[in-house]
Amino acid sequence: MKVLVLGGGVIGVTSAYYLAKAGHEVTVVDRQAEPGLETSFANAGEVSPGYASPWAGPGVPVKAIKWLLMKHGPLVIWPKLDPAMWLWLAKLLRNCTSARYAVNKSRMIPVAEYSRDCLRALRAEIAIKYDERSQGTLQLFRTQAQLDGTASDIAVLQQYGVPFELLDRDGCIGAEPALAAAKPEIVGGLRLPQDETGDCHMFTQALAVHAEKLGVQFRLGTTIEGLIADGSRISGVATSAGLLQADAYVMALGSWSPRLLRPLGISIPVYPIKGYSITVPIADPDAAPVSTVMDESYKVAITRLGDRIRVGGTAEVSGYSDTLHPARRATLDQSLTDLFPGGGHLGKATFWSGLRPMTPDGPPVIGATCYGNLHLNTGHGTLGWTMACGSARVLSDLLSGRTPDIDSAELAITRYDNRFG
Repeated sequence: MKVLVLGGGVIGVTSAYYLAKAGHEVTVVDRQAEPGLETSFANAGEVSPGYASPWAGPGVPVKAIKWLLMKHGPLVIWPKLDPAMWLWLAKLLRNCTSARYAVNKSRMIPVAEYSRDCLRALRAEIAIKYDERSQGTLQLFRTQAQLDGTASDIAVLQQYGVPFELLDRDGCIGAEPALAAAKPEIVGGLRLPQDETGDCHMFTQALAVHAEKLGVQFRLGTTIEGLIADGSRISGVATSAGLLQADAYVMALGSWSPRLLRPLGISIPVYPIKGYSITVPIADPDAAPVSTVMDESYKVAITRLGDRIRVGGTAEVSGYSDTLHPARRATLDQSLTDLFPGGGHLGKATFWSGLRPMTPDGPPVIGATCYGNLHLNTGHGTLGWTMACGSARVLSDLLSGRTPDIDSAELAITRYDNRFG
């Protein structure tokens, strides 16, 4: 079939690659001049299936109040007269129960682990390079209360057979030697040895080159204006370059997906949650992280990417705003200087923000819609890089009429017909 993939981020490009591998004639459309220039550009760099968990969980409403009052809190809400914002927050709160957390996590873990395996297979197949490392992730605890609170997380890891290590201070320094110079007290950590890291932007651009070798065409610098429906099918896409048509269409526009779907009568509860990052040149390799350290106090990830350190965090609920707030950078600076003093040239750091397409329950939305030739691959939130390859494989199989390697039924849009929506 001729397939039009809407979106040139990591989700769109991986979708295009696997669709082309399956024998389809694929075109990717994106408003940017190059692939991977929006949410995929400077994320935290983690490929972390071990951390594939819903944001909505037991105790989160109480924690959220605390976070909102912290100077360097991980959560920021800018109230707006936006019904979509408040409806999304209400749905998030509805999912903050133990029962719903368990269901939602059970939907996320399989696709995240499958995606890691697909990424490894892809790396072996085409020798793609993206400053990748396979040295695990360390969740770092500054207080005993944080360490004591790992019991429920460990129970979930054991339930799903995810390897882990519970470390004391010396164990944390053994995994990340530069933490020996950390300013705050470190009481312990939870290490997930199978997690990986890598530059998502570098990966997306490199995979786009491989996709072109398979015949994928990229219509870049092309703004998508709307989808045109003809009965129960999509007949074309209106763009700044004119009408584009195909046999099938894939919506992979992240946070902008709901805006394009709404005129078609399709409602998905995806809302943009802004994240921030700084990218810091390494000053002293021995004082920099080996892989990824998650600072539990600030919910900040510090990742080594080649000759740079990527520091990412914050969940800002502010609509489609791309404003860079200096206070958010201060939090990232604080975490890096606390844990890896001397590791990076902070004065040379670049500051960035991106809009994560979040669902209120956690899992992405993958699969068919009420229009026979329109498929979704969106709503991955903070786990787009983690879930990209697996989601694309699932999407390609579904569109091609094959049964995916994992059960994808509960990732479909139809899950919002039940009480978990």
